[in-house]
This record gives sequence, structure tokens and C-alpha cells, in this order.
Amino acid sequence: MISVEEALAYILKHFQPLEPETVPLLEALDRVLTQDIVSDINVPPFNNSAMDGYAVRSIDVAKPPMILRVIGDVAAGYTATRAVEPGTAMRIMTGAPMPQGADAVVRFEETSEGAEVKGAGKNRESVMILKSVQPGDNVRNAGEDIRQGKVVFPKGTVVRPAEVGVMASLGKQFVSVHRRPRVAILATGDELVAIDDPITPGKIRNSNEYSNAAAVQKAGGIPIRLGIARDNIADLTAKIRAGLDADVDLFLTSAGVSVGDYDMVKDVLNAEGEMHFWQVRMKPGKPLAFGVLRGITEHRRNVPLLGLPGNPVSAMISFEVFARRAILTMLGKTHFDRPTVRAELLEDIKNDAQRRNFIRVIVEKRGAINIVRSTGEQGSGILTSVARANGLVTVPEDVPYVRKGETVDVQMLDWPEWRVHGGELLLML
Repeated sequence: MISVEEALAYILKHFQPLEPETVPLLEALDRVLTQDIVSDINVPPFNNSAMDGYAVRSIDVAKPPMILRVIGDVAAGYTATRAVEPGTAMRIMTGAPMPQGADAVVRFEETSEGAEVKGAGKNRESVMILKSVQPGDNVRNAGEDIRQGKVVFPKGTVVRPAEVGVMASLGKQFVSVHRRPRVAILATGDELVAIDDPITPGKIRNSNEYSNAAAVQKAGGIPIRLGIARDNIADLTAKIRAGLDADVDLFLTSAGVSVGDYDMVKDVLNAEGEMHFWQVRMKPGKPLAFGVLRGITEHRRNVPLLGLPGNPVSAMISFEVFARRAILTMLGKTHFDRPTVRAELLEDIKNDAQRRNFIRVIVEKRGAINIVRSTGEQGSGILTSVARANGLVTVPEDVPYVRKGETVDVQMLDWPEWRVHGGELLLML
């Protein structure tokens, strides 16, 4: 067995950011830019009002109250047809271009329009200004947000909704991002049946295909589902070659990498490529194979293969530790760690396996502190232990015991989120 750090470092050496592709702006969400985004305009493109009010010359309202003659209206999307001259004001809406001559905006609330003022009059031909303003008050200047020629987002930026909005304001209909990796998903085993098949003696439904495909999709990859390979060399080889023909960037198998008589993924991997290791010092997830499949024709590339364990919890934890990071690397991302919180442990945790132990836990807020407890039985076949979890507590190989009341680091899987647990609605940090 090798350590988690050794396995992860070796696996990640086989991955790098994928080539760029140009996509419509919304398809760039949560992906990584491969080119700088440079603005060819000012944002905003013109001086405009930040408030509904009156555009004025600030010098005219230096000693309020002052009554000004109203010479017109300007709404957002339109421009004024005349200038604001001494002793005049123009009614203006938020976002409308500032009329020539005006250098500030007085809010409606600070005029007779927004207050009952004796003697102010009820007509729209004049307005009483109740408060002075300085030049530039309530005005958004051209280029205040973005100057023409500025690098707004450098390549390597992860696109979030805010970045989408900014690029939309710049007129960027298409952007260049790293291509999403295509990930083959193959479950192995004679005991597996399809999701819509009945359960017969000795059979179980193929949950790993779905959890692994969902995990790939959530990480940003494109799952290519290959179904079930039976426990024989011919079927497994055919399915692997079909995945290579689908031009995938990573191959994920589940089961077939342990030491049983029918665990054949290692044998086929050796025949179709080269296997590098098959056990990692972790719990759950000790049986983990990694190797590279050969591109046996000019149309096939060498493709890394990660053989996940067959037990569903082991497969999900192994995906979290290794496959997720490989996918993020191919997407061009450089930050892999999930958020962590410190929390008080509500129960003892034993670690008698001399392996790194990943405990599925629930974190919640209790007053001023965070508390954490396990999701219950931690067996590698109890998939609900992951479904109930919003975090992981990692117990190192050389730590046999963590006591109730100790403060531990929790790696958050869901952040933030409301979740129902045990009939209670808990606020998850």
C-alpha cells in the first residue's frame, strides 16, 4: 500500500488542463478562462444618474431651499434634448444619461416632489430643492466600473454568475474556456442489474454507475456511461475499448480491483495498458487501481484509468479524494480543497485500521460553536452514511483515537445548505 499523498501526487502527474474551446457565454459558468477578457468600452459608457430625482447644477442649490424651473424629463434609455442652464433642473430617472450642464442629482425625497412643502406649488413647471449637493453627487461616471482597454478578468479566472454578468455588459457573446473532460463510467460485476431490472437472488442494482456519473457531472466533467461489464476478460476488454473509442479523457471503473478470484480490472488494465498501483492506505477505499490505457490505434489516445472500489461508500470517498481533483485539473482549476470548519466532536472516534480514515459526519451550529457527529454506522456498503453527511472528518493513520469533546477540522461537502436530518431542519454552515 502507498499513502494517500503518494497516490494523489502520482495520479495528478498524468493530468493537465485540457485544450481551449469557444462556448456561448452561459456555457462558460464554473469553467476557467483561457484568454484575458479585455474591455473595448467604458462601463458605464456615459455619465448617468444613480437615483430618481432632478439633474441640477450644484452651484444653483448651494443654499437651499431653492426653487428651480423644470425644463424636461429624461428616462433611462433616452437622452436629453436640451442642456440644464442656470436656475433650471431636469427630472431624471435612474440610469438615464446626465443632461449637458448638470453635474449632480438631487433625490426626489429631497425635493418638494417627495415632501409636503408649504408654498412649493403643485405644478410640474418648478421644483423646490431642499438639500444642497456637491458636484458628482448621485452620478455614475463613464468608466467608473471598467475603463476601456482594461484587463477585466485574466486567463485562469473561474467564471461565476458575477463574471457572466460583467462579460455580458462588455458584449462578450462567446468566451474561450478549457474543454470539459469526457469521463467514461464503467461498473463491473456479475451481481449487478440495471436500475429498472427486478432484484433476483444474488443480484443488486447498479448504483455505482449513477453515483459516479453524478459526481463527474457535479465536478464539471461529462459522464460517458458504458453500463455494466461482466466478470470475464472478453466483456471487460470490449467495454474498455468502447470507452476509448468514445474519445474519453479519463476512465473510471468500479469494482474488480481487489484480491478476489473474479476481480479482473487489474488483469485487463495490464493487458490493455500499464498498471501503476492498486492499494492505498485509506479507509474506506483501500483497493484503488491506477494505470494508463494504451491508444492502440492512431485515433485513440493514452487514457488514465482509475479503478475505484466496488463498495459504494469506498467508491464515493475515493472519487472525492482522487478523481474529483483530476477532473478539476483538466478543467484548468488550481484550488481543489473544500472549505473546512472547526467543530466540537460529540462522540469518540476509533481508528484501528492504521489507515487514513474518512469519517462521514454531520456539522451543525449550536449557539456560538459548531458541533459534529458521525452519520452512524460507517461500513463501506452503507451508502446512506454519505447521503446523510455534509462533511468529512479525516483521522490520520497514526492517530488511533479521537475523543469526544476534542475540536477537529471538518471538510465540508455541502456548503452552505439547509438539510433535513432526523426530522429536524438544520442550518448547515
